[in-house]
Amino acid sequence: MTQNQTKAAPILSYTEITSPIGPLVLVASTQGLCSIAFGTFAQTQHKLRLWALRWYGEHELQEQAKQLETISLQLEQYFKKERLRFEGEMDLQGTEFQKRVWTALLSVPYGETVSYKHIAEAIGSPKAVRAVGGANNKNPIPVIIPCHRIIGANGDMVGYGGGLDIKERLLDLERLTLGT
Repeated sequence: MTQNQTKAAPILSYTEITSPIGPLVLVASTQGLCSIAFGTFAQTQHKLRLWALRWYGEHELQEQAKQLETISLQLEQYFKKERLRFEGEMDLQGTEFQKRVWTALLSVPYGETVSYKHIAEAIGSPKAVRAVGGANNKNPIPVIIPCHRIIGANGDMVGYGGGLDIKERLLDLERLTLGT
């Protein structure tokens, strides 16, 4: 690249969908789904722009529902109790530790819960329970990466980016689907 050529800012596509837990903003890079934010685009755009600036640098957010049509449909099916797992590429942006935690979260079966300690042990860091909690809190793709399935060691509902009421609603949805 010569000095006069500049690298184009990456385009991040987004769409806003409605769901039983409120509006969600889905964001994808050319590599895959990279973010789900609780709220409307108007409510979340500042936070999304700061997050994207950290991980993608200068970027452009463009509303492109077509690019997110498949995941939008999968989420709709999930909320209608017609889908137990999600498919598609993800573009995870985080530290290596966070990515290990998020990958471990994907192994927690639909309708089940495990503790932060369980996840810490699963990634080979049994003493990193608090760090696992921190990584869980930074999960950029909630619902798809099921951080709502992680609970305290004593069985208590603890922390959720969308609020404990949404965490409980997601867990109830999954329990009802399985008839438990």
